[in-house]
Amino acid sequence: MKDPVVVSWSGGKDSALALHELLSSQTHEVAGLLTTVTADHDRISMHGVRRSLLEQQARALALPLTIAEIPAGASNQEYAASMGAALRGLCDRGIRTIAFGDLFLAEIRRYREQMLEPLGMRAIFPLWGRDTAELARRFIDLGFGAVLACIDAQAIDPSFAGREYDAALLGDLPPQADPCGENGEFHTFVYRAPIFREPIPFARGEIVVRDERFWFCDLK
Repeated sequence: MKDPVVVSWSGGKDSALALHELLSSQTHEVAGLLTTVTADHDRISMHGVRRSLLEQQARALALPLTIAEIPAGASNQEYAASMGAALRGLCDRGIRTIAFGDLFLAEIRRYREQMLEPLGMRAIFPLWGRDTAELARRFIDLGFGAVLACIDAQAIDPSFAGREYDAALLGDLPPQADPCGENGEFHTFVYRAPIFREPIPFARGEIVVRDERFWFCDLK
């Protein structure tokens, strides 16, 4: 019997690629998605993607979606309380494993493991330690489609906001930028995937700047 696992789902390419890996796993069965949404804005936290697009992704994957809502500017305590409630709900369903799309940031991995341990849950990292340039090429070669929903202007040029995540973009990234944006250079929204039943229709809207640093392309 396969171990049920819920995927921590940001709507972006790394969580999508981690899910792709798990769907062919001989040891795990994907039982759903878990996403943090900032309630004040009704958008995926950090990425700034509308909840409606998140819900369309879940329907395209035919997977149940669990949402942990947090207020804008949530404290660590508020985040932990909301996520803890969502995780306990998953425990009640018999789920003890959460998968994350993290690639190499050890501090974030430790944080996730420590968050789950008191609940008797464990974290797995299907993409951990893989070469990020190789992963970026694999994502594109598999037929995934994504756009940059948010960029950090301290890391890459604001003109990258809203651009297609493709080979041309990878060639245009500055040398110091991770090709998967693992250091926070950018966040993506996946609209097409070999694991989707159908593509997600969307349109690029206005570019919004927050904190004089983060450039969001509003996807509708």
